[in-house]
Amino acid sequence: MLDAPTTKTPAPKVISGAREDWELVIGMEVHAQVASNAKLFSGASTKFGAEPNSNVAFVDAAMPGMLPVINEFCVEQAVRTGLGMKAKINLFSAFDRKNYFYPDLPQGYQISQLYHPIVGEGEVTVDLAPGVARIVRVERIHLEQDAGKSIHDMDPNMSFVDLNRTGVALMEIVSRPDIRSPEEAAAFMAKIRQILRYLGTCDGNMQEGSMRADVNISVCRPGDYERFREADDFKHLGTRCEIKNMNSMRFIQAAIDVEARRQIAILEDGGEITQETRLYDPDKNETRSMRSKEEAHDYRYFPCPDLLPLVIEQGWVDDIAATLPELPDEKKARFINDFGLSEYDAGVLTADKTSAAYFEQVADGRDGKLAANWVINELFGRLKKEDQTITTSPVSPDQLGGIITLISKGDISGKIAKDLFEIVWNEGGDPAEIVEVRGMKQVTDTGAIEAAVDAVIAANPAQVEKAKANPKLVGFFVGQVMKATGGKANPKAVNEIVSAKLGL
Repeated sequence: MLDAPTTKTPAPKVISGAREDWELVIGMEVHAQVASNAKLFSGASTKFGAEPNSNVAFVDAAMPGMLPVINEFCVEQAVRTGLGMKAKINLFSAFDRKNYFYPDLPQGYQISQLYHPIVGEGEVTVDLAPGVARIVRVERIHLEQDAGKSIHDMDPNMSFVDLNRTGVALMEIVSRPDIRSPEEAAAFMAKIRQILRYLGTCDGNMQEGSMRADVNISVCRPGDYERFREADDFKHLGTRCEIKNMNSMRFIQAAIDVEARRQIAILEDGGEITQETRLYDPDKNETRSMRSKEEAHDYRYFPCPDLLPLVIEQGWVDDIAATLPELPDEKKARFINDFGLSEYDAGVLTADKTSAAYFEQVADGRDGKLAANWVINELFGRLKKEDQTITTSPVSPDQLGGIITLISKGDISGKIAKDLFEIVWNEGGDPAEIVEVRGMKQVTDTGAIEAAVDAVIAANPAQVEKAKANPKLVGFFVGQVMKATGGKANPKAVNEIVSAKLGL
């Protein structure tokens, strides 16, 4: 396995209050919908966008006598996720009932895992900048069923309940309080999303509710965090508040910042922070109280009597491990080593699994740095401009690779390549054939180039004297020659011939 690039840990963010400085302490609970066609305890569909209450089995609706049956594939997906985060897989796990009332929770309880989660401690490397990263420890990953959805905007006098999501399998990925800034929190969420997509265990579509996060925030005075972390005693570090159901990287950052400043203002005025659950209002850029923060005993957890404990074999876990794909950190390190890319470029290309595969096909047998430059700058730039994705790109990897091959062989210049890219984008076709048919091949005949240089020099005697006094002005002649040859002359040959003719 390749080593990741050497990184350093960033300093914690310091927020200045009216009287003193403060530091942030952040932990996150990421709820990721398991990529499965069926729910956790029933065979009902998980398809998004179906008619309300159309994907509901009897057990989802809590009909009398209906018992849950575990979906083995969801268990496999949770194990796969744990392995992808270098976490311990618990061969024994069990389900518990989390009791609370809500209109969209038909059973009056949620089946979750409190005491014996399926996945134990792991870690995630969160990249913040080239050479800068933080290791965020994962405390646990447990399986649980989702609740339904209450709808309040369809009628002025009534609320409606859609049970389509009821029973959908969720993985709750719980971090330790290792995150120290709003930017790190958003980066952690993005990295979790990237890993899950590489693994194929969650589609990561935050706009559809497939991923959301609860963010726990507290503040402390500089130096306190390291002291309590060394003792592994975060309970006495500061009272935390939880911001619920965040489904946007931008809102996560904004909510943390505004909540931290709210807590600092209270503490500096001599008040105390009340442990509670809050909601973020992006329109007002403020958090507001939702309810007092419950502890585990408030939910009256007890082992679910309808489900036997999960006992899995190490051999099954090993079989799953053998099928894991190359993960983002490993792929990034390989791109740096194999293609000579910068850490930044490798990070951009591996941000998405599909983009990474596209690049590898383009770079196969070609100049990796040149391929990266074209994929990142020309292709990604054009896709963004046209509001398209890598999967809808009009230019295939083979076509872009063909353009890069023509550049490397010297058949076309960089300028001609951009014109060729435009033709392929709009019309398609084989780049090599287009160059031949349309006469776009670069002029490499030194005799023809020399004749063009002589003509330009003869037409610009005043510029000749200036260039001899200031060699930097040689670019004028190069530009004129390129213009005269329709951009087809080999730029390197033009430079050399112009310099020789002017005696520079």
